[in-house]
Amino acid sequence: MRKRILLTSFEIWLSEQQSNSSDDLLMEVIKVHALPHDLKFLRRLPVDADLASSQVRQKISQLQPNYIICCGMAASRTKLSLEAVASCGESLLQTTVNLEKIVAGTTVVEISHDCGKFVCESLYYSVLHYLCQNKLATPCIFVHVPALNPDNLPVILADFLLIIHNLALLSSR
Repeated sequence: MRKRILLTSFEIWLSEQQSNSSDDLLMEVIKVHALPHDLKFLRRLPVDADLASSQVRQKISQLQPNYIICCGMAASRTKLSLEAVASCGESLLQTTVNLEKIVAGTTVVEISHDCGKFVCESLYYSVLHYLCQNKLATPCIFVHVPALNPDNLPVILADFLLIIHNLALLSSR
């Protein structure tokens, strides 16, 4: 049985931006044919913590995905960053996913403990909190995507596809 994976991305937030690399990466994933997973996309979330969180929680309730991968742009980074934790005030939530195993075999991926204090962290915290509150064992990760260009896109895409594959493998055991 194919695993249902929810992938999310954000809209641009600065008027001078042409696109958001998180959404650009998901557009590249959509172009890949014959993936062994049932990918569901919730693209171009508003850059508003409450609205984005509400939309993702609704989609989780509707789809009941096996896995969730939220993505956001981190233009100052050079690698894909898998976020280990998200905070809200004094509260800290950690992903239940073994990130060390998820990054196995990748070349341009790092594990991060700084989700950025912007809408990305708010969304990640909200999703982790929702899963916990509703006693859902759905594995969820947040991936920050660097600015993409013709030089880094092939390796970033390959590593992102490997992350999807590793997540599905790890959680199906």
